[in-house]
Amino acid sequence: MPHEAASTRAFVIHPDMRRDDTRHAPIYALGEATSLALALPGLEVVGSEVVRLATPQPKTLFGSGKVLELKAMFAAAEAELVLIDGPVSPKQQRNLEKAWNVKILDRTGLILEIFSDRARTREGVLQVEMAALSYQRTRLVRAWTHLERQRGGLGFVGGPGETQIEADRRAIDEQIISLKRQLGKVVRTRELHRAGRAKVPFPIVALVGYTNAGKSTLFNRLTGADVLAKDMLFATLDPTMRRVKLDTGAEIILSDTVGFISNLPTQLVASFRATLEEVLEADLVLHVRDISHPETEEQKADVEDILSNLGMPEHIPVLELWNKIDLLGEEKAHALALRAEREEGVLAISSITGFGLPRLLEMVTTTLDSERHETTLTLAFSAGRERAWLFREGVVQAERQTEEATEVDVLWTARQSARFRDL
Repeated sequence: MPHEAASTRAFVIHPDMRRDDTRHAPIYALGEATSLALALPGLEVVGSEVVRLATPQPKTLFGSGKVLELKAMFAAAEAELVLIDGPVSPKQQRNLEKAWNVKILDRTGLILEIFSDRARTREGVLQVEMAALSYQRTRLVRAWTHLERQRGGLGFVGGPGETQIEADRRAIDEQIISLKRQLGKVVRTRELHRAGRAKVPFPIVALVGYTNAGKSTLFNRLTGADVLAKDMLFATLDPTMRRVKLDTGAEIILSDTVGFISNLPTQLVASFRATLEEVLEADLVLHVRDISHPETEEQKADVEDILSNLGMPEHIPVLELWNKIDLLGEEKAHALALRAEREEGVLAISSITGFGLPRLLEMVTTTLDSERHETTLTLAFSAGRERAWLFREGVVQAERQTEEATEVDVLWTARQSARFRDL
């Protein structure tokens, strides 16, 4: 539900552990964390800092000297809430809250708060609630009465109206089981809708990408829809589908999905799996990248990691769209567009100006057509349902009767082939 207007002074810190396996540079990671904070209504960011962390301390995360130094910094900024861009254990959270006299929110808690604020559909709300309970199961969240705020959300940020989650794990487990049952009903409804779409021979094209890469703006441009598109992390959460007519007269279903982000909480990946499964059902995936971002390569790697973890089949083709080319200088944009032309399956575009979009629709048409392959099926005379499905899909090229069976020549996609095997 929308939050009432309020303001809590928040300070953002990014612990820099200088690990070799860290993909993102500390300064950009801090910038992303600050953008996450700004994406949550009611927070006023009063400061941000990269904090060197040589060795995480079990009790307080930071060493005793650094804890005192940071306390003075937060006091000077009159911060009421400290956002730590990384994992914080329940013990560390309790000790730091006591030492700094502020509320602590880690990266997972902040992202869950944002998702709670943005979820609009019944499915989205259930997914966020289930992810939040899985997170809360490991910790107690106490009210901090000095934060004079009344807000909805999950209660991690705090306020006088906050629900105190001090029930034992059994009570939380019972809530999770109840939510899973409710979510199961919603997911079954989604599966019925998906089965309904399967009866219509329109290929599904899914948009994926790092959050704020411009997916929703591109979706609006191609479909004429009015999906919320802002320069903000996680501006949209709920998947949207629209029909798009190509120049050839063929039609596709374009699907806009939730944006990805580095270190996406595992609870959210699990909860949103049903939504993201739309990607796994696609005939073609369009990976939208913010090519103007300094860490566009790192963001690409994060998206690919999540798609891999979701188990996206290798046979689904992927077109890579270098979006926001309009934000680059004219010379750099021109050079990048030429470079994209030399690479297979890559296209430079601007979802704002429309640059490259006619070429994109041509590539979508060509890719979908090239992905079709020919084969001959042998159907028993009793396989009337399977034969009817093939004709409904519009994949039958020729049909012959033999003494033992019916031979059908089909031209279809890998997805149609897989669905036929499941009939």
